[in-house]
Amino acid sequence: MSDITPGQAYGFFTDTSVCIGCKACEVACKEWNQLPGNEPAFGDGFDNTGRLDSQNWRHVRFIDNVPDDTSNAGQGKAWLKMSDVCKHCKHASCMELCPTGALIRTEFDTVFIQPDVCNGCRNCIAACPYGVIGLDEHSNVAQKCTLCYDRLQGGLEPACAKACPTQSIQFGPVDELRERAKLRLDDLHAQGVDQANLYGADDSVYGGLNAFFLLMDKPEAYKLPNAANAVLPRRNNARGYLATLVTATLGVIGGLIALRRRREAEPAGAVAPVPEPVPAPEAASEPAPEAGGSP
Repeated sequence: MSDITPGQAYGFFTDTSVCIGCKACEVACKEWNQLPGNEPAFGDGFDNTGRLDSQNWRHVRFIDNVPDDTSNAGQGKAWLKMSDVCKHCKHASCMELCPTGALIRTEFDTVFIQPDVCNGCRNCIAACPYGVIGLDEHSNVAQKCTLCYDRLQGGLEPACAKACPTQSIQFGPVDELRERAKLRLDDLHAQGVDQANLYGADDSVYGGLNAFFLLMDKPEAYKLPNAANAVLPRRNNARGYLATLVTATLGVIGGLIALRRRREAEPAGAVAPVPEPVPAPEAASEPAPEAGGSP
């Protein structure tokens, strides 16, 4: 690939149609970023990671969408697989809600958490619509994918993309990746894969995602918010500010009305009773000294 140049937007194009669920991306991410990981928990499927959090910055999802009844030959349906990661949103709600400025946008247009500035308040965790960020229980610092910021500074591609054996995870300038993704989508549609679609490649989802996906089903199947539901937290959009202003105004008006009614309910000319004075305690009297006596 070409040289990595500061001032240009970089990201991931994840093509889920060629993901084989090998988890090489998860292993490479943990190895490079020295993440110890969580205790594995095996359930009914192949997903022992569970979700993205402070120890899992890449998570391979296995989605069993195959019907229980046996399909006829040639009409089989494959599982959905997807290597999930931080989306590095253009309109990043985590950055908007961070009170310390720990979350910044780097010279590569990625979203990065500065560990020495984070105070562990969890605002970013609550704000992220993708459940990407987690709080490290040892350092009390929020953590997520950095898009291998240290590797980018050294001119190296992120570890997960380098380790992916099928090129499901592709790294590069966002503009180039979008063109590549459109060609891949057209190719799949030409093959009759009509359900294939791009997610986050345009500005319809949080202003555009620097880590976007080619999906083999609707976003909801991957537990991703669709364009209609991809809205910022209420305090970060115009409707939220308007709703807050209206609510505050109605509260003030309601308080004034209640105060006025209370005054009107009091009888005219009524005077509040004056509390009776409390008598002061009598001072103890001392006997007068005798004349000529010694003090």
